Amino acid sequence: MMNDHVNDKLQAEIDRARKVGAALDATEARAVKAWYAADTERIFIELNTEVVMGFPYQQLQGLRNATHRQLAEVEVTPSGYGLHWESLDVDLGVPQLVAGLFGTKAWMAELGRQGGKSKSVAKAKSSRNNGSLGGRPPKKSPLAPKNDALTDLRGLAGTEKVANVRQSNQASQEIKK
Repeated sequence: MMNDHVNDKLQAEIDRARKVGAALDATEARAVKAWYAADTERIFIELNTEVVMGFPYQQLQGLRNATHRQLAEVEVTPSGYGLHWESLDVDLGVPQLVAGLFGTKAWMAELGRQGGKSKSVAKAKSSRNNGSLGGRPPKKSPLAPKNDALTDLRGLAGTEKVANVRQSNQASQEIKK
C-alpha cells in the first residue's frame, strides 16, 4: 500500500517534469549546433528555432586568449542550454548569449569601458560638434532651488513646515477668489 502511494507520487512528479520540459522545448531557445569560424573569428550557434547567431570570440568571457584549435573544440551541452570548451574549462549559457550577455557583470562592464575608449572619425566629429556648442550641459544640483510648489512640499514631507505651507497656499487661494 505504501509503495503504491510512493510510486503514484513519483509518477506524478515525472509527468509534471515532462510537461515542464515540453513547455520549455516549445518556448526556450537552445543550441543544436556550435562551431568556430576562423575566417571571421566568431563562435556561431544554431538554435532550435533555426536562427544562427555569431559572436566575436574576443568578447566572450574566457575565450580572449584561446588558440584557434581550442576555439574549434566548442561543444553544445546535452540540454542545448550551454556551450563548453573542455581544454579551456569555459562554459557559457546559450540564453545569456542570445540576450547579449557575454560573461559576468564585471566582464560586461569591462567590455563597455573598452568600447567607450574606441576612436572613430564619427566619434571625433561628434565630440568637436558638441564642443563647439559649449560642451556638455551642466548637471543640475540636487540641492538647487526648485520653483515647483509640489516639489517643495515633497522636500518638506514629514515636517511641521508642510502644514504652514498648506495653510499659506489655502490662504492665497481664498484671497484670489
